[in-house]
Amino acid sequence: MQKMLGRLIAPLVLAAAFGGAAAPAMAQSRIKDIAAVEGVRSNQLVGYGLVVGLNGTGDSLRNCPFTRQSLEGMTERLGVNIRGTNANSKNMAAIMVTADLPAFATPGSRIDVSVSSMCDAKSLLGGTLLVTSLQGADGQVYAVAQGSIQTGAVSASGASGSSVTRGVPTAGRIASGATVERETGFQLTNMNEVRLTLRNPDFTTAQRVAGVINGAYPGSALAENGSVVALRSPGQMGMAGFISQIENLPITVDSPAKVIIDEVNGVIVMGEAVRISQVAIAQGNLTISVDERPFVSQPAPFSQGQTAVVPDSGVSVEEDLGTQMRLVGGAANLSTLVNGLNALGVSPRDMISILQAIKAAGALQADIEVM
Repeated sequence: MQKMLGRLIAPLVLAAAFGGAAAPAMAQSRIKDIAAVEGVRSNQLVGYGLVVGLNGTGDSLRNCPFTRQSLEGMTERLGVNIRGTNANSKNMAAIMVTADLPAFATPGSRIDVSVSSMCDAKSLLGGTLLVTSLQGADGQVYAVAQGSIQTGAVSASGASGSSVTRGVPTAGRIASGATVERETGFQLTNMNEVRLTLRNPDFTTAQRVAGVINGAYPGSALAENGSVVALRSPGQMGMAGFISQIENLPITVDSPAKVIIDEVNGVIVMGEAVRISQVAIAQGNLTISVDERPFVSQPAPFSQGQTAVVPDSGVSVEEDLGTQMRLVGGAANLSTLVNGLNALGVSPRDMISILQAIKAAGALQADIEVM
């Protein structure tokens, strides 16, 4: 029993030895690539509107009461009263409109919008969005959208009910489809101090960013924590000019040792700082095959027997023998470590099990994160 369990365990970590590891090589980046200025960001806008001009692929007014109410309200504003009529047009659809308002967008500038059907419309292909106001989280209107919709999808159906759809015909975009009507009010020029926010918080990286900036402009940066670096513009340069000067400064980025595992797709990603203490590993595969070969049993003539199906099963066990124990780890850099793991000659999914077993043995000097 113990021998069989030993065969089924893969990988098998046999021994672990402590070994030193050299300091990982650091990557050079610009400050603008690893940090963002606090407050300089896009804002999400949303609106509700109507799409017209659809070729019979729109909402059914009987099934979509909000589409009917929108149609009645719109026509009343245009001087036409259709309340109480038996309108059942399928050439329009109720949609939600979303957009991102960029930082420092000024009135009159254009932004892209996305539209998505809300009810039972089959396709928005060829439709035109009517004037739709886009609001921010504060309820204020920041943009107005209108224009022809591009879905990038194809949909066709036959009389017998067969259909072919490529893409998502009930969602689309309008390039430069909205006009900005209001600014967000973020005034960078009036600010004496701003904060940089690291995209990947790390105390060492934050201190290095502050050190590099102070090297060029003494006393202008302070690392408040592992995520935020406070900046104060020196002299009369102005905050926008100061940020343009420091955002291209090179910085040495530090990162923790981490292994990311996606077991569903069999993907492994390791950071540069990952190290494995020297271990001995043996990995083997055990395959069990069951082959069903039923046959028909015929009775002898005049025996008054019955024809019967007799089951016949064949079971075979194959084991990948000859896999030798290999020493892996003690690597000074990531490429050496990867070459050592690749020398095992296993699949990515088996490699996931090996890394987890090495971690359990205490030889993997990194965190494992399973997606």
